[in-house]
Amino acid sequence: MRCIGAMILVLGLGIKMYAQAIIPDNYKLVYSQDFEQPQAINDFEMTDANAWKISRGDQGNCLELFKQSVYEPVVRSPFNIALLKDIIVGDFILEVRLNQNGREYGHRDLCLMFGINTPSNFYYTHIATKSDKHANSIFIVNDEPRTSIISKRTDGTNWGAIDSWHTVRIVRKAEVGIIEIYFDDMSKPIMNANDTHFKTGRIGIGSFDDTGKFDAIKIWAPEVLRPKKGFFN
Repeated sequence: MRCIGAMILVLGLGIKMYAQAIIPDNYKLVYSQDFEQPQAINDFEMTDANAWKISRGDQGNCLELFKQSVYEPVVRSPFNIALLKDIIVGDFILEVRLNQNGREYGHRDLCLMFGINTPSNFYYTHIATKSDKHANSIFIVNDEPRTSIISKRTDGTNWGAIDSWHTVRIVRKAEVGIIEIYFDDMSKPIMNANDTHFKTGRIGIGSFDDTGKFDAIKIWAPEVLRPKKGFFN
């Protein structure tokens, strides 16, 4: 009996620990991109197209942010954004492989944007080496400079060497406001927030003011909407 009880406990913990490794049954893969074809860059609209290119990653091609964008945001928020043109989602799971290839310092970052409705209405997660008021957090941009909405987070995120790659997931449940960020370990989020300002929106990748590479993007969602074109222009 003791063995059976222990087995049940382990199985129960396993279900809990790996919940985010399992895509819900009502979700479907609505977008997938590995950048092996050069035209993949056309899936995105950038704050500055001259700052992005298809380059080499550790598993073939990837999308690289290789310099700072010439872009002035409406309010204080990330400068470097590549926005998916053709997808709007509410609830979703986003997975992407990231390589932060800049110098090490407290705000060494890459960002993932979501719930994007206008250039001054969206959420983003700023994944950085050290947590503070403006770093390694979840932010809302709502017609004023970005504000942290974090409820729980780690002290910082280890990007490692400039050739290191990491897998990140965002879990968003819009009606109840859940936002969870996972970094390599899909059993425990590194950040949590709760906010319901933006129930649907577009998804983007980039950095506040650093550089890096992005690959193997996947988005699962119960449904997808199609936006109008010409977001930044």
